[in-house]
Amino acid sequence: MAKSLYEKVWDAHAVRQLPNGATQLLIGTHLIHEVTSPQAFGMLRDRGLTVKYPQRTFATVDHIVPTDEAQEPYSDPLADAMIKALRQNCKDFGVTFFDTDTGKQGVVHIVGPEQGITQPGMTIACGDSHTSTHGAFGAIAFGIGTSQVRDVLATQTMAMSKLKVRRINVDGALRKGVRAKDVILHIIMKLGVNGGTGYAYEYAGSVFDAMTMEERMTVCNMSIEGGARCGYVNPDETTFNYLKGRPYCPKGAAWDEAVEKWRGYASDPDCQYDDVVNINAADIEPTVTWGVTPGQAIPISANIPMIADLPEDQKGTAVEALEYMQFNEGESMKGKKIDVVFVGSCTNGRFSDLEEAAGYLKGRKVANGVKAICVPGSQVVSMIAEQKGLHKIFMEAGFEWRGAGCSMCLAMNPDKLVGDQLCASTSNRNFKGRQGSITGRTVLMSPLMAVAAAVTGEISDAREVFGL
Repeated sequence: MAKSLYEKVWDAHAVRQLPNGATQLLIGTHLIHEVTSPQAFGMLRDRGLTVKYPQRTFATVDHIVPTDEAQEPYSDPLADAMIKALRQNCKDFGVTFFDTDTGKQGVVHIVGPEQGITQPGMTIACGDSHTSTHGAFGAIAFGIGTSQVRDVLATQTMAMSKLKVRRINVDGALRKGVRAKDVILHIIMKLGVNGGTGYAYEYAGSVFDAMTMEERMTVCNMSIEGGARCGYVNPDETTFNYLKGRPYCPKGAAWDEAVEKWRGYASDPDCQYDDVVNINAADIEPTVTWGVTPGQAIPISANIPMIADLPEDQKGTAVEALEYMQFNEGESMKGKKIDVVFVGSCTNGRFSDLEEAAGYLKGRKVANGVKAICVPGSQVVSMIAEQKGLHKIFMEAGFEWRGAGCSMCLAMNPDKLVGDQLCASTSNRNFKGRQGSITGRTVLMSPLMAVAAAVTGEISDAREVFGL
């Protein structure tokens, strides 16, 4: 019988069906960080348990690590306690830890792929909602809660109910200035923030075939913002070329065997899906959010919707969002004055994101009154960027060049908005208070659009700013 990748990976990892109808699923790779793991390790200790397969668990520190100070102890006592706890837990339980002195530390969803830990056909879990990122490699990857982190540490399995699968085809040629971030914002805008509830998203079509691995990761990263538990792209030559030679990938004859196996996980051409959505790439424009969910977004050429024109179930949240954002219905996002620009996060903190941003920044200056920070997603990204001189371009333009971490994506660290500052952000969530201030305002966009905002001091159409 023809199967989708989701079905193949699920079947390969199903241990047994539980009495409640859920499946006990083997988790091939477990990723942990400092925020959701301390309680889980504490529960293991309370029960006298060990980590079942420590070689399948990898840890890094990202959420709380300061990006503007490298020395310990950190000035924030809680952050200092959390990194010390993770360090001790990994030592006590035999877990590989990419600590700040390894040169491999960074955002967990960037570290996994760049080390070659993330591979096709895997089940991957992490106590972080944006674990869907790893689906770009043809893996089934999803975020889990702290009690499930405990379960995976103790048994390498967890209970989960099987999802439906929606295939999202994006075909045709993208317009100039349209990036992977715009593609996923368009999908969420079209299907809604709850549209993927109960689904895994399979991204396909000529646009995804042509994307780099880093672009695919950007899209899969935000699957959760559309309500899907996970999102993936079928593995292909682009996947294999990215992984070849990475530290944790097979070598020699084992590599050839692995690639052959990975190919077999791709969805069969004649498999059945629970739903299929077709999108014309030409309909996608550079996209920005205007509200407090990623689904409250518009093409940069459009105006904020009129409340009366929205579906009845969206009107209340739209009114609330506009009040919070201090915007008005029917007006353009272009020209909105910004206070902060953030380039980074597990969505857009990879080398290619920084490289493109630097390419458009070169020879330009950040507008007066704008605070701009660039935060590489990992120490590896930072090292490569600095070897190529990108840090100098950012700093000469007026950006602050920071150390690796989650930074202003969620502000569990010193990088926070102040008051009702408006931030042009390459991160993945624009929720109220997400960036550290209960009145701070976030507009999501691609790195290209963020750089355009940085040099103009306002939300702008990058195509106009850079003559694309």
